[in-house]
Amino acid sequence: MQSSDLGNREQGKIWHRKPAPAAQQGVIVNIIHSATGYHSKTIRFLNVAFDNSGDSLLAGDHQGNIYVFDLTGNRFILVQRTMQACTALAFNLRRKTEYLVALADYSIKCFDTDTKELVSWMRGHDSSVSSISVHGSGRYAITTSSDTAQFWDLDTFQRKRKLNVRQSVGIQKVFFLPLSNTIISCFKDNSIFAWECDTLQCKYQLPTPIEGSVLHYKVFAVTRDGRVLVTGGKSNHLHVWCLESKQLLRIIQMPTKVRAVRHLEFLPDNFDGGSNQVLGVLSQDNIMRFINIQTCKILFDIGSHEEGISAVTISPNGRYIASVMENGSLNIYSVQALTQEVNKPPAPLVKVVEDLSKGKLGASKLTMRVMSGRSERPWKSKGTKTQTRVLKPQVNSSLENKENELPDGLNKKRLQALLKGFGEYPAKYRMFVWRALLQLPENHLAFSSLIDKGIHSAFVHLKDEYPMKSRKLLRVLQRTLSALAHWSAIFGETPYIPLLAFPFVKLFQNNQLICFEVAATVIVNWCQHWFEYFPNPPVNILSMVENILAHHDKELLQHLINYNVTSQYFFHHRNNLDINVVIKEAYHLMEATPADIHPKRMLDDFIPLTKGQYPVFNKYPKFIVDYQTQERERIRQDEIEYLRERQLVHEIEAKAIQRKVEDEAWYRKQELLHKAEEQRRKILLQEEEKLTDQRQRLAAVKRELKVKELQLLDAARRRFLKHQQDQRQMELKRLDDEIARKVSMRERETAATVQDVEVRQMELESQRQLFEQQLVKDQEAVTQEVKGEIDASQRRADLEEHLVQRLIEIDRDEDRKAQVLAEESLAKADQKCIDTDWRIQALYKQRCDDLDREAHYEEIAKLLHDNREKEAELLKAMKAEEDKRWEELTEKRAHLESEQLAATALDAQRKQFLEDEMNDAIELSEKLQCEDGYFERLRDLKTGCVQQDLKFQQVREEAQPKSGYVCLNDFSTTESSANFSLDRRREDLECRERELMAEVRELRQKLTSQARATYPLPHFPDTKWAT
Repeated sequence: MQSSDLGNREQGKIWHRKPAPAAQQGVIVNIIHSATGYHSKTIRFLNVAFDNSGDSLLAGDHQGNIYVFDLTGNRFILVQRTMQACTALAFNLRRKTEYLVALADYSIKCFDTDTKELVSWMRGHDSSVSSISVHGSGRYAITTSSDTAQFWDLDTFQRKRKLNVRQSVGIQKVFFLPLSNTIISCFKDNSIFAWECDTLQCKYQLPTPIEGSVLHYKVFAVTRDGRVLVTGGKSNHLHVWCLESKQLLRIIQMPTKVRAVRHLEFLPDNFDGGSNQVLGVLSQDNIMRFINIQTCKILFDIGSHEEGISAVTISPNGRYIASVMENGSLNIYSVQALTQEVNKPPAPLVKVVEDLSKGKLGASKLTMRVMSGRSERPWKSKGTKTQTRVLKPQVNSSLENKENELPDGLNKKRLQALLKGFGEYPAKYRMFVWRALLQLPENHLAFSSLIDKGIHSAFVHLKDEYPMKSRKLLRVLQRTLSALAHWSAIFGETPYIPLLAFPFVKLFQNNQLICFEVAATVIVNWCQHWFEYFPNPPVNILSMVENILAHHDKELLQHLINYNVTSQYFFHHRNNLDINVVIKEAYHLMEATPADIHPKRMLDDFIPLTKGQYPVFNKYPKFIVDYQTQERERIRQDEIEYLRERQLVHEIEAKAIQRKVEDEAWYRKQELLHKAEEQRRKILLQEEEKLTDQRQRLAAVKRELKVKELQLLDAARRRFLKHQQDQRQMELKRLDDEIARKVSMRERETAATVQDVEVRQMELESQRQLFEQQLVKDQEAVTQEVKGEIDASQRRADLEEHLVQRLIEIDRDEDRKAQVLAEESLAKADQKCIDTDWRIQALYKQRCDDLDREAHYEEIAKLLHDNREKEAELLKAMKAEEDKRWEELTEKRAHLESEQLAATALDAQRKQFLEDEMNDAIELSEKLQCEDGYFERLRDLKTGCVQQDLKFQQVREEAQPKSGYVCLNDFSTTESSANFSLDRRREDLECRERELMAEVRELRQKLTSQARATYPLPHFPDTKWAT
């Protein structure tokens, strides 16, 4: 057994000397793949697959290396590195150079062995792909995993259909049946379904096996004709199913040492018509046993306990078996060597008796073949006589009938009578009849061994000498002639053998075995003594023909002699004749020819080919044939050597030219690369300079734009501030004009009112004197009370003013700190704040004017009303007037008390508000040290609100009439009463106006530097005047 280590080689020879497998082991070569390095290790092979021809093998290891082994050409090549382990292979696609590989990442890839490129990448499985089945046409493929099976179109590499099952069921295997469009799906619940490939409709389901024979199906095998299915699993039983009848044919029990079956595969045979009989069974002990499913006998086995087998595949032509061993190596077996003992021919039925003594016969030998029929007589020469003794046993009718019986129930005498009566057999049964008449043995193994030797060198160029349109017919003729030449060397040297065999080849081209055996039977029986004078014509046979011609037609013979037409010339210059006439003449000559010159005197009786092995054909001058064979082989070898050397010279010249062209191209390419590099370097420098210049210009433009933007912003800001100042000045001017107009109007109204009051006062002077003393007393009391209230209010106002000043100081300090941070973000807030302030001031002024005017009008109305009432009541009674005044005094005191209570509540609320604002201001001042400008602006706004509220409250208190409790109807002898009310109000109004103008100027200065977010409108309490 040879061993070949692939090592790091990507291609090379598989074996270095011609393999000679032993009959016991049958191993052609053992292939290993070792990786050298720090730690040497063996890379394990995982899967193998044959192509359609059976002469090339695809193998993948656990590192993802894919090798192709050409067993005929003795070459291997590394075609792909997938970098991950393969789980299944398929090498029988329609495009012969493509193959499928299922990888560990659950994907399937298609590669090309010639280009070594990826053809397609198919995805869709969620678990490892366990098997790939390819349709007989090579167009479709089915990939199977544990949870699904997917149907692929190999022309477009698109998925056509997908078979999904429940997780509890699971899929064992899905595959195509050979020579049909049927798909078989096998599930883990032992159910087997058959589907139509085109429509994917269920055709049938195999029934459940009988009780006691149920086993969990794991592995499956189908014959080449697709009729028989064998299943196995975790048992030593095999179920044999007939797919045509859908019935279980038989159950085969393996030996007890077999406990589980891991793999099943039929051994193909080219001559069994696809109905394979030999089945390989790989069991759990890693030994594969080959059995005959009909006789249930073990024929041979491969593997052992020491060298176990993990995976097996058999070539489609039945010549090789490839097995992946437990140690990771790959064994290639020869089926011919394994079946040598099985196909050993039986012992010969013909015994030869030889007499080694030399007597009167000289150098001749007396040979006797003992047979059950007539004796065989050698050709009788003219010089010597050969004595022959015929041993005839007692012949009876039963023996004669036995000799006339043929296989398949045919009878020789009946067939002869039928042939003589009709001249031919029916075309439908003609080949069948002649197979029976010739008693063909149909030695499949012997013929397979001849075919395995390949095309004979004498017929390699047969197509040049005999061109044919039908390539199939030429191929069958070439194989048949090669088998004849391998059987006997004389047929490779005989030039007319193709012409002799061609009619039989054309007739039996669909069955090469029958074609070969018919040709061999015809040569053995009807071409006797043809080759004894090789390479000269068979003189003995031609002389026999001349003797027969001389006996039956002496004139014709004399005519031929006169014109020097010999028998050799006649057979080299044939004429077209009617075959029926020739056959009839042959029958006539057979019956009319005397026994001394009859052909049967020299020719032997019909002898069929032996079963098991074909007989040795050596009736020819062996030394001449061997010499010619050797010479032809030598010439062929010389020619091959010459062609090889010429091819080598051509290859060297082509390589030299190619190398020269490649060198020139490389130098040109390098020169172009240098020029391109220089050009690109210059371009890069130019681009860098341009980029630098552009960056500088861009920076200058950015600076200019930034300056312009700042200038525009500054100009816009100044313009906006100027616009705001102008608008505020116009608003202030309008307010000043409005105030001046209202003041002048009020002065005129006051002057007119004063004149009316003085007139009325002069009229009522006498009446006021009556109540002067009492009114003076009351006035003094009221004055004292009012003064006390005014003092208390003044004290509260001073306290509030102190608090306000304190808040203003804190606000100013914080404003100075936040002014820098808030200056940029308060432009819009300034606008809103200024608008709000002016609205507040305008509203406040309007409210104050309304209040003053309302109070003035009410006073005037009250004076007029009182005067009218007093004028009317003075005429009636002083007493009623006095009671009425006392009632009014009581009401006013009650109202005063309510007003005092409200003022007290407001003072307490204002005090609490000021305290809260003060606390908030102190907290904010502490937080501003660690917080951003946002909170500072928020505190400013709150502080501004507080100040505005305090100012509005102060103004409101100042705006309240301090003399609300003085009665205008109280007259005295002096003008103190009227002056007390009118002069005081005028002075209050002027004071408020001066204070308002001062506050407006102060606010204008302050609003230009500060910003406030929002200002709440001040709350003016409802004021109700008593009538």
